[in-house]
Amino acid sequence: MGKTALLFTGQGSQVSGMGLDFYQNFASSKAVYGKFNEACGRSISDIAFYGSDEELKQTVNAQPCILATEIAILEAFKEESDIEISYCAGHSLGEYAALYAAGSIDVKTAAELICGRANAMSKVSMGSMSAIIGIAQEQLQEVIEEASKYGYVDVANYNTPEQTVITGESEAVIKANELALAKGAKRAIPLAVSGAFHSKLMKSAADEFSNSIIAEKVLDAKIPVITNIDAMPTLKAADFIKKMPAQIYSSVQWVKTINCMKDNGVDTFIEIGPSRILSGMVRKTLKEVKVFAITSVSDLENIIEELKVGV
Repeated sequence: MGKTALLFTGQGSQVSGMGLDFYQNFASSKAVYGKFNEACGRSISDIAFYGSDEELKQTVNAQPCILATEIAILEAFKEESDIEISYCAGHSLGEYAALYAAGSIDVKTAAELICGRANAMSKVSMGSMSAIIGIAQEQLQEVIEEASKYGYVDVANYNTPEQTVITGESEAVIKANELALAKGAKRAIPLAVSGAFHSKLMKSAADEFSNSIIAEKVLDAKIPVITNIDAMPTLKAADFIKKMPAQIYSSVQWVKTINCMKDNGVDTFIEIGPSRILSGMVRKTLKEVKVFAITSVSDLENIIEELKVGV
């Protein structure tokens, strides 16, 4: 039998109404939103369930709403199944859901951390990001080197072998888009984000966030978390505390993360979050693995039935 991993989505997966069906059907999920509302000092649940698309695009709203929803779905999943989880990973802010799933932080700490992270990141509005699709990594590095003549540009996310997100100063990112298309990229898609996430332009946000981390609240994990910045299995609290701020301005090594889990025997991936995003990335990275996504109560019911893991 192969191993199973949980994956948690990041910013950009938000949708109005996310998590509402879990809130209405599971007391454990409802409790998660209550704890987020209390820890963040405002109604995260109302924003998640009834917020407009414009409200949900704002970093200060998107991050806590997504994380609350992921943990709420996870609690329902744990209540309905007895499947053994061998690894966890989350894309950018999703890493905090992975830390929760692995037993490193509790709900209150998760809410406090993500609100501090979102507040710090929202203060940095410079720069932009784009998704580059259909170009080899060697060519993309050439593009980045050439575009760097126009300003700072770097890789934000290595999402799949075919999709890489770039980040940096706007003029350099625009130039990189043009150069990538000239070199044969299928698409260069500007992203609707408020700043250059996962770049050195976010260093001030990382420093501010670092000062808000209460180390005593972060514990050693019970399940290895494959962390974004190095795609390495991590268990020690001290390592998580060091990596949390660095993740804000470092590239997300998602392709290496998925391959690391596959190399360690994972053949079943379960995505948890408001939208189906990571499951598609897994399919584009690996062949002959099982991939599922839980975004609704009906998804949960279907996966329980398919995997026959009900308690």
